[in-house]
Amino acid sequence: MDGATWSELESGAPDLARAGAERLSSTRLLLLGTVRRDGSPRISPIEPFFTDTDLVVGAMGWSLKARDLARDPRYAAHSTVSGPHTGEGELKLYGRALGASDATREAATGGWWLEAPEAAASVFVLRIFSAVYVEWDYEQGQMTELRWSPVDGVSRRTRSYP
Repeated sequence: MDGATWSELESGAPDLARAGAERLSSTRLLLLGTVRRDGSPRISPIEPFFTDTDLVVGAMGWSLKARDLARDPRYAAHSTVSGPHTGEGELKLYGRALGASDATREAATGGWWLEAPEAAASVFVLRIFSAVYVEWDYEQGQMTELRWSPVDGVSRRTRSYP
C-alpha cells in the first residue's frame, strides 16, 4: 500500500486535517525524517505545499534527503514548534514519499521548484500511513491525541501529563 492522500485524510479525519493544515500553513516548515543508506535516521527541515489532493515537498535534487527518499521512501514528519510549553499543536505524519507527477509539481502553488530547472528539484507527494495531531491544554494539565489511519480510522485519547 502506498498510503492515503491528504484529501483522504481530510475525508477520514476532517478535524485532524484542518488543524494540521493550519499548523503547516502558519509555520511553513516541516521536519522530515528519512532513512540514511546505513539505516540511521536523518532529519531535515522542508517546506510543505498543498495541492487539491496532496501534501507535497521539494528537495534540492542533489540533497541527501532527496537521495534518501529515492532509495527508501519511508518518512516521519513533525510540524515545528517555537518552544517548550507554548501550547502549539503538533502534527505528526508517517508514510511513504512518492515521486510527484509533472501535473502535481505544477499544481503545488508557490512551490519554489516552479521557478527552477526541473533537475534542480526532487518533488515528492507524502502518502500517509498514519497521522496524529496533539493538542495541549496546560491549564487543565491534559494532552489530547487525535489519530487517524486509513485502516483504523479516527480515535481520540485525552490524558493528563506530566
